[in-house]
Amino acid sequence: MAKRPQKSSRKSRNLITPPPQQYCPALSVIIPLYNTEKYIGECLDSLLAQTFKNYEVIVVDDCSTDNSAAIVETYIPKFGGRLKLSRTDSNTGSGAMPRNKGMMLSRGEYIFFMDADDLFTQTALEELYSLAKDYDADVVYCEKYYKKVGSSSDISESYWQQGGFVDKPTLETEDLAERVQRIVQKQYSLEPWNNLVKRELIVDNDISFPHLKVFEDEIWTYNLVFNAKRYLRVPCPLCIHRFHDSSNTSAQKPPPDSVKFWISPVIDGIKFLDRIMNTNDFFVQNPQYRYAVLEHFAADKFNIILLKSLQLPPFEIYKAIKQEFGDKLGEQDVLVSALCTLVNTQQKMFVVNQQRFNQFAAQAQQRIAELEAQLKTK
Repeated sequence: MAKRPQKSSRKSRNLITPPPQQYCPALSVIIPLYNTEKYIGECLDSLLAQTFKNYEVIVVDDCSTDNSAAIVETYIPKFGGRLKLSRTDSNTGSGAMPRNKGMMLSRGEYIFFMDADDLFTQTALEELYSLAKDYDADVVYCEKYYKKVGSSSDISESYWQQGGFVDKPTLETEDLAERVQRIVQKQYSLEPWNNLVKRELIVDNDISFPHLKVFEDEIWTYNLVFNAKRYLRVPCPLCIHRFHDSSNTSAQKPPPDSVKFWISPVIDGIKFLDRIMNTNDFFVQNPQYRYAVLEHFAADKFNIILLKSLQLPPFEIYKAIKQEFGDKLGEQDVLVSALCTLVNTQQKMFVVNQQRFNQFAAQAQQRIAELEAQLKTK
């Protein structure tokens, strides 16, 4: 088994280290906020109900246009000084900048990122903090329970997180080669909102969210997996993640706009991941694992682009991508054609595979019906 080499040394900016004279709570819960007036009250209520009280809550409003921030203000007295509301100067369009600002304002020994429509179980913070201290963990990664909510706030779908589960608290291997293999096998859920993270890990490795429309949370979590020595996985789902059609990634967009919305973060995300791995000796010395990470990220995200572009003919895909990237590439504008060819080829393969699957499913269903008919005649 390959040993994990030491990270390249570099000076941390220490952007989130509080002044020593300030009282530092055990936990900081950071919540980016944008137009979630239907859910933020329940989110804060779940924090007020916690059995563990040594925590602070930092809500960073990304210039909401509804009553979200006003609702948070009504909760400030209820938290007895433990709730702070901050605002960005202008709408940034994603959770990246609000989360980064929340980290700068936070003082906790550990940090947890919570979405404004999420809920905690009553003992979540107590369990997370106890596990972190008992195992001296850099990261405590808990399983997650998902709920889809409709416009009427009625739950229409619920399911457990997909991926490799553990049946007891388990420290992950420190071997980064094995961790990369598990990323490729989708055994990690790469979102920030099921990780309790030691502040020291974030500061020492200068881990922040890249400013992307989407995927910024996933890239941030890659950085945790790459740098955390004591990465603890626990089986208990302590946070309920609610998702709905009004979210940034769920909102319906015309197909050309959808292609442009998704493709830019994919390309920029690859750049950010590459920069992160540039600072890590393991990836510098093992390009095969570096490639595996980039290939996995690109393939997974291009599948999203493919699904978003199925309604478009190839020339419309070309037009959408050229409008987004043509001027930026200059003489390398020819790469737009290469990218469109790749998307178009994958699109055709997807359609063929879907047709084959539908044909197989129809044949299987017909065979099942025949067998059921035979059983009835006996």
